[in-house]
Amino acid sequence: MTLWTPDPTFYPSPRDAADAPAERLAYVAAFDRAAERPDALAVIDTDPSSPGYGTVAGWTDLPNTGDELHHFGWNACSSALCPNAPHPHVERRYLVVPGLRSSRIHIYDTKDRISPELVKVIEPEALARRAGYSRPHTVHCGPEGLYVSAIGGADGKDGPGGIAVLDHTSFEVLGQWELDRGPQYLAYDFWWHINQDVLISSEWGTPSMVEDGVVGELLLGRKYGHKLHFWDLRKRTHVQEVDFGDEYQMPLELRPAHDPTRLYGFVGVVTSVEDLSASVWLWFHENGSWQVRKVISIPARPTPADRLPPVLKPFGAVPPLVTDIALSVDDQRLYVSCWGIGEIKQYDVSDPYKPVELASLRAGGIAQEAPHPAQPALPLRGGPQMVEVSRDGRRVYITNSLYGSWDDQFFPDGVGAWMAKIDTDSFTFDTRFFPHGDAFRGLRPHQVRLQGGDASSDSYCYP
Repeated sequence: MTLWTPDPTFYPSPRDAADAPAERLAYVAAFDRAAERPDALAVIDTDPSSPGYGTVAGWTDLPNTGDELHHFGWNACSSALCPNAPHPHVERRYLVVPGLRSSRIHIYDTKDRISPELVKVIEPEALARRAGYSRPHTVHCGPEGLYVSAIGGADGKDGPGGIAVLDHTSFEVLGQWELDRGPQYLAYDFWWHINQDVLISSEWGTPSMVEDGVVGELLLGRKYGHKLHFWDLRKRTHVQEVDFGDEYQMPLELRPAHDPTRLYGFVGVVTSVEDLSASVWLWFHENGSWQVRKVISIPARPTPADRLPPVLKPFGAVPPLVTDIALSVDDQRLYVSCWGIGEIKQYDVSDPYKPVELASLRAGGIAQEAPHPAQPALPLRGGPQMVEVSRDGRRVYITNSLYGSWDDQFFPDGVGAWMAKIDTDSFTFDTRFFPHGDAFRGLRPHQVRLQGGDASSDSYCYP
């Protein structure tokens, strides 16, 4: 008789996840800015005992061109063990990989192979017809299906953006998640407090607002997103919006507490139009409503105009541009990428209301081009952008490309291609781990996903 047991990479609690074996592979979405050759999934060896450590171990090209891979996720994760919508016998096997420009969604099988195998492509017409969305962005495995956020409506240019739901098994588009979206129009990231039936979503802009780069008139006109939206996860209805104030443009990545008993989380805000600073805000529930509070502020750096790209010359400064944040599984450390100034910061957030900066590292940056210690004579462009933390919190992986058109605006001489690993105990770069340049075959690396899950892939229902 076959004994059905849950996938061993599903963990009832964040404590169990932190005690799990270390990842041996990292999957990296890499894209061709020119859209002349296919994007790819690069697979990096992360096992320090392996002779191939820090090198590309596997590679899978996509079937088409022009996808611009961005954020992707697993078909199933620890939320499958939650009692409100259990799916204990699915596997963490498939990577769900959207193309932000093409609106295609690719399903890749990772089981018993180094290089993932394409098993299904969801065409943009199916996403538009069944869910009314385009430009898929973020993937989360969750209650009753796969959730995929999208920044565009069916026409691929305007809004509203929102969330589509895919079937766990067939990967067919089931439809639009929202039953009542209320005032929500702009979309970007989403995540949840799964035990409390709360979903949170953030705002960027519609495809026409972002796909050709930052539009100065829209930014200075305060037209990009500046709100969070709170939803009833079970009823699929909008409950409350919270406005940061339109000075604070583009609240992007959402990182809720992993402890399912805690109702708070962090969101990074790209910039303030008043002083070009970046910030991190805390959301929390108090006195019967959702609230936000700025808990980290990172100032812009004055810089001579002759060292700045055209988009920044009028301002005489480099903005930090907080484009990603990552919260360790134990909720003790927050990592903040400052893509503009080429810096990644580590904060103690054991008291989430009062973060304390512990350390920082530099790599790349506008007007700085700080090198990696593995090759100190090699100037780096781009900067710490996407951040991923291992389940045990001891390793942080970063990549350097943000989004093709934005790369070109802020790094007009080219953004290059590199990935780095930080050992968090000493908060130093691992000099043995620095895939860069030709390792990515002319593509730009963006998001990282770790074998068996990572700090931004899973939700837990038990403390």
